[in-house]
Parts: sequence; structure tokens; C-alpha cells
Amino acid sequence: MACGDQQNLTVLTEFILVGITDHPELQAIFFGVFLIIYAVSVVGNVGMIILTKMDSRLQTPMYFFLRHLAFTDLGYSTAVGPKMLANIVTKQKTIPYNWCAAQLAFFILFIISELFILSAMAYDRYVAICNPLLYTVIMSPRVCWALVAVPYLHSAFLSLITTIKIFISSFCGHNIINHFYCDSLPLLTLPCSSTRDIELIILIFSVFNLVSSLLVVLVSYILILLAILKMQSAEGRHKAFSTCGSHLTVVVILYATLFFMYVQPKSSHSFDSDKMASVFYTLIIPMLNPLIYSLRNKEVKGALHRIWKNRDEMELYIKIRMSTLEIPMTIYQMKGPREYLQGPKKPVNSSYWVISGTHHGKHSESPPWRNSATNIYL
Repeated sequence: MACGDQQNLTVLTEFILVGITDHPELQAIFFGVFLIIYAVSVVGNVGMIILTKMDSRLQTPMYFFLRHLAFTDLGYSTAVGPKMLANIVTKQKTIPYNWCAAQLAFFILFIISELFILSAMAYDRYVAICNPLLYTVIMSPRVCWALVAVPYLHSAFLSLITTIKIFISSFCGHNIINHFYCDSLPLLTLPCSSTRDIELIILIFSVFNLVSSLLVVLVSYILILLAILKMQSAEGRHKAFSTCGSHLTVVVILYATLFFMYVQPKSSHSFDSDKMASVFYTLIIPMLNPLIYSLRNKEVKGALHRIWKNRDEMELYIKIRMSTLEIPMTIYQMKGPREYLQGPKKPVNSSYWVISGTHHGKHSESPPWRNSATNIYL
């Protein structure tokens, strides 16, 4: 029997994903909707990563954690989204054996990391509100890196254990997964050998990850609430609540979905309802997170405004410099903006023009380009 199991294990080269629905008339609708959701998610999270990295005013612990939150959102949505979209438009809804293992491993890695990064963000808000004078000392760069490195290592460890334990099992030729991606619960229905040990491991670590990370969030917010109630200034209370609102919204949405998915008896599991919940936290939540943090956060909106304003000033600089130096547009198009803006080593005209509102000055000692909120130096 062991030899037969080993043979079945080695010949199994792919799995068949049932997908979200069996109705062909809904495939095109689902593809269009999920494609838009995934595209918005990628643009939003990549934009958040770039924005928090480039803008000098967002170089704080809060936005350091927000950058890693966007990274984990991008990670687990990309682990699932592209393959799900491809299977919707193809007749053969298969995934290679090794790809299925990799998808499961990366999904577990990023989803567990997100839980503890959210708890680190809650601790960061606690320190900022309850110990503002010691904030920069407590939340030093070394501490911030430790608060994201430990979750990544912990998640990688659990990801490897879960994936290896599942994929060394004997599937005995059973390769139809009742889901739209390789998740641990549907995979555990396939092996012909006992899966009690891996089910116990998943249950213990799922409860530990959810409860421990949620406990940090709850304790942090209880202490934050007590500190806010002691504030005498209404403006101070409003500012404290506003800094926590976005994070609290994300926490409630994610944890409610994960508790529904993983912390319930096996007998009460319905894979159809699990599919809908999985769509929500694999695609919709990664799309909502950057929107929540950008729409509810004045600093992020300010950074977006500054980038957009700098873009307009850069275009104005290009136009005025070309007209001043009388350089044909074709040269700018041939060389490109970066090479053109570097210009000659010596300026054509030794005097610079300063544009500031309606005032025009000459013979400025400032460099040819300075980006500021009020002046453009040429």
C-alpha cells in the first residue's frame, strides 16, 4: 500500500481548480470585476510603497509599517489573483503541482506577516499617543525593523512547515481542489492518508496567530482609549482618533474575515461560503487598504498633492527652459527629459530667472533647478 501511495504521489503533476462558479454566463462578469479589483490593488499598493519611500515627510515609523503592510497586501493578492484570472478565461483550470505548493507557501507567508504588522502598527499608535515624548526613542529604526523582521521569519517558518506537511502526503490520484486557489483547507480533503497531525498544526498556529496579534491590537487600543479620555482638549481627542481610524478599520475587516474562515469547526465549513470570504480577503481587502489609508489620512493626501504639484512645476520648467534656450522640441523628444534636463555643463546664459508669483528677478545665484512650493529657478 505504501508503494502504491508513493507511486500516486510521484505521478501527480497537477491539480484542477474548480474555481468560483460553474456557470459559464458569469465567467466574463467575474473576470472583468476581478481584473479591475486586482489592477486597483496593484496600483494602490505599489503607489503606497513608492510614496512612503520617496516623500521626506513620510519617513516615520507609522509609514514604515504602512509600506510593509502594502507589500504584504501586494504579495498575497499577487500569489492568488493572476492565476485565478487566467483560470476564469481558460477551459483547463489546472495548476502544476509545484506551482500549487509555491502558491500556498507565499500566501501563508504574506497573510500571517500582515497580521503581525497590523499589531505592530497598533503598538506604534499606542506609543505615539501615550508616550509622545519618548516616541522617537522607543520606536527607533532598529526596533521598527525588528517588529517586521520577526513576523517575516515566523511566517516563513510556518509556511514551510504547513506546505511541506501537506505536499508530502499521499494524494492517491485525487487532484480536484474545490477552490479557486491552493488553500490549506481544501487541500486537506485530498490525501488518502491521515491528515490529523497537519490539521492540528494548522488549528493551533491559526488560533495562536489570530489571538496573539489581535490581543496586541486590543490592549494597545484600550490603553489608547484611556489616554484619549484623559485629554482635556477636544481637538487633541479628535486628532488622536483620526490617527487610529484607518488602522482600526483595516483591522476589523481583516480579522472578522479570517475568524470566519479558519476558526470554526470542520463540520460547519461550507466551501461555497469560504470561497466568497476568500475573494474578500485575497482581492478586496488588498484593494481597500491603500484606499482607506489615502482617503482618511491627511499626510498621505498631502504627499500625493506635493508629487502632483512637483510634476506640474517640472513640466513648466521644461517648457520655459526650452523657450529660453531656443532648443527645438525634437531635441527634447530625441534625448528624453532626463538627459535634456542635465543640459550642458555650462549654462547658455549666465543669468537665471526667478519666477515667484508676479515678481521676476534676474542674476540669481541659485542653481538652474530648485523645486519648492513657491519658486521655480531657471
